[in-house]
Amino acid sequence: TVRGLEAVKKSDKVFLEAYTSVLCVGKERLEAFYEKEIIIADRNMVESEAEQIYEPSVDQDVALLVVGDPVCATTHTDIMIRAKEIGAKVELIHNASIMGAAGSCGLQLYNFGHTVSIPYFDDKWRPTSFYPKIKYNREGAMHTLCLLDIKVKEPDFDAMMKGQTKFLPPRFMSVNTAAEQLIEAEETHGEGIYDDTKTLCVGLARLGQPDQKIIAGTLRELVEQDFGEPLHSLIVCGECHDLELEVLKEFLVEGSTYSLNDKPAQESGEIDEES
Repeated sequence: TVRGLEAVKKSDKVFLEAYTSVLCVGKERLEAFYEKEIIIADRNMVESEAEQIYEPSVDQDVALLVVGDPVCATTHTDIMIRAKEIGAKVELIHNASIMGAAGSCGLQLYNFGHTVSIPYFDDKWRPTSFYPKIKYNREGAMHTLCLLDIKVKEPDFDAMMKGQTKFLPPRFMSVNTAAEQLIEAEETHGEGIYDDTKTLCVGLARLGQPDQKIIAGTLRELVEQDFGEPLHSLIVCGECHDLELEVLKEFLVEGSTYSLNDKPAQESGEIDEES
């Protein structure tokens, strides 16, 4: 925004938070645009050395740039609280976020319920804490925005055991991986909250960029689609209004097997209970 640009221009220090999300343009382009040096606030700085960001703000103008809106991540809220505790004046400048941009697929924002995060599964850890929230939303006919995992500057523990400090290559979860994990979560819980061949879902990629991509279909269908480069998000639909469906038609996988407004199994009586 213009207000944000003016704030950066007058700042003595400018940090770019690169932990909770990533920017689609390089640091050098930002520095050329702002005519300011930009300090990257990586995971280590944000989690363990955040005082480098907020302590100078007591007697200097400090700008912390974030991707999206500053109040969409608890990380930023924590930094604001700590800055206020040491007497710094905090000015919040809002901006566009996936939380609003998700509506570009045609789904109406006031029909969304809880937002969930989908973390990467690995051999030892396959958390499904998102499942009960999707259940709550689906039973209330609400859509669920799923924010997908980002792994940036993750420590390489094998290297650490050898006394070396190394980081793993960045990873950004794709819609395809998220869809696969949602299918596995349903198979694990078996509550029939969504059906991988019937429930309508929407994959979102690089929203706001010239090459953004939106594809709607079932989870099984989304697994097979090419969404391109990150960042990605996914929506599990609840009950869709006629107007929402009218917009979504443009993005539907050809020949999609989705079922219009399919309901969770408990609600439709599809799960037999043993007497």
